[in-house]
This record gives sequence, structure tokens and C-alpha cells, in this order.
Amino acid sequence: MSQLFDLSGEVALCTGGASGIGKQMAIALSDAGANVVLVGRKEKALKEVADSISTNGKGKAAYVAADLLDRANLENVVEKTKEHFGSPTILTNAAGVNLRQPADDITIESWDETININLSVPFFLAKACLKGMLEKGRGKIINIASLQSFRAFPNSIAYGASKGGITQLTRAMAEAWSKDGILTNAIAPGFFETNLTSKVFENKELVEHHAKMTAIGRNGDLQDFDGLTVFLASKASDYITGQVISLDGGYTAK
Repeated sequence: MSQLFDLSGEVALCTGGASGIGKQMAIALSDAGANVVLVGRKEKALKEVADSISTNGKGKAAYVAADLLDRANLENVVEKTKEHFGSPTILTNAAGVNLRQPADDITIESWDETININLSVPFFLAKACLKGMLEKGRGKIINIASLQSFRAFPNSIAYGASKGGITQLTRAMAEAWSKDGILTNAIAPGFFETNLTSKVFENKELVEHHAKMTAIGRNGDLQDFDGLTVFLASKASDYITGQVISLDGGYTAK
């Protein structure tokens, strides 16, 4: 059974790897044996996380500092990733932004930034990884959806639109590439304390409200990502594709 979850020899490209969900997913993949390459803008933070993973994980870690908003550079990001451990066989699209703007404050620029990083980058980065995955005959792509893939929250029109789009993008990518052994799924988190949700977690009443909205009775801990991340990246999920799996303590079940 253990071989189903063993990621030894796999290479994971992890966006948003300097903090939060992206960092936790990278740690989990390394603990399962994968070599991981962290991608983000903050080089110092990326190096610190990569050094920690290399010291404590089963797999090795490296990083590529890049601005993912520069979509013309995404193929170069993949090429730099390959220089470390070879072509990625796993891609985790955890980089994201939520500007939390009221509808009247949304500008063309802020809308484009949100849709670009949350929806466009996951597709075009996956597309840049496609050749290497096809050559190896396998690939696992994990997108990050949201509670807002299914319902609306205040001051999040652009974010909600991007995460609604991720659910359909995940299905469409699965339809296009699964026959070639490249499977795409998404994780839809509930409320986890990260940089993106810092304003929520500054409000004790709001934190308690969201905890009560779950069936389990608490908000998420980042370690809750570990099992599902490794499952979706491993052989154990080889007949699962095009799915959006909620990691929300039953928030969407109530």
C-alpha cells in the first residue's frame, strides 16, 4: 500500500511556495519523497523554505524567483525548474491574490491582476509543463479552488469569478489531457490562516463564525492539506481527474 503514496523520483513545481498553502503543499510532497521547486517573487523567503525542506524533508528542494504575472516568462520558469531536478511531473498552483475590494472599487487593473494570477497562470503554467509531462508519460496538476467556487462572499467579486473559473478550468484541463496520463484536480479549501486570509483572522467573531459554519467545528490547520495533497499527486489517485475536492471541514455540506 505504501508505494501508492510514495513520490520518490517525482519533481514538483510549487507556486506560492514561500508561505501559506503553497509552502505546506511543498513540505508534504517533499515528505512523501518528491524533489520540489518553489516559485514566487520573494527570493529570501523562498530560499529559507527551500533550505528547511532540504534539511528536514525526504526529497530535496530548490527555488526559482519569478513574477508569475509576467505570463511571457512562464516557459522560462519551467526551464529553470528543469535545471534543478528535471521536468516537473507534479504542478501545484497555489499562488493567488484576493484584494477584497467592494464592487465599486474594482478597477480594470485590479480585476486583471486577480484573474491573471488566480486563473490564467494555472493554465499557462500547466501548458508550459505539458511537454515534459508528456515525455515522461505522467503528470499530476493540483489547482486551488475555494469556498467561493460555489458561493459568494462580500467584497470578493473578482476573486469569486476567478475561483469559479478554476472549477471549470480543472474539468477542461482534465478533459484535454487525462487520456495522455496527465490528471488535473483541484482542492477547495475552507478557512485557513494565511497571508490571504489575515484580515479574516484578525476578527475573532468572524473566525468563530466560520468555525461554527463547518460540520467539524473548527477552521483548518495548514497540516490538513498534507494528506489530500500527497493523495492527488500520487499513484493512489490515478483514476481521479477533473474533480474539485472540498477541504473545508464540512462547510459546504451544511
